[in-house]
Amino acid sequence: MIQHCVFLRFKAAVQEAEKQAIYAAIAELKDVVPGMLEVKSGPNVSPEGLSGGYNDGFIVTFEDELVRDYYLKHPQHVAVGERIVHATDGGLAGILVFDLAH
Repeated sequence: MIQHCVFLRFKAAVQEAEKQAIYAAIAELKDVVPGMLEVKSGPNVSPEGLSGGYNDGFIVTFEDELVRDYYLKHPQHVAVGERIVHATDGGLAGILVFDLAH
C-alpha cells in the first residue's frame, strides 16, 4: 500500500470554496483510477507549529506503486495538478509530496 501525502501552501487569496473544489477533483479520480482506495483532505490541525507554512493537504491511499504511477500520469490528475500549482504560493515550491509504503 502507498500513502501519497501532499502538503500545500495555498496563496492567501485562495478561498475555502476553491480548496474544497480541488479536493473534490482529486476524490473524483477514484472513479477512473482502479486501486485508488481513499482520499482524505483538509487543513493542518497540529498544535506544534511545525508545518513550515504547509497549512493544507491531502492523502491518497493506493493499493500499490503501479496504481500510484498510473494516477500520476492520468490526464485528470495532470489537470488538477496544474490547478494546484496555480493555487499555491510559489507554484511547485508551495507543494510538498511524501509517499509512504507499507
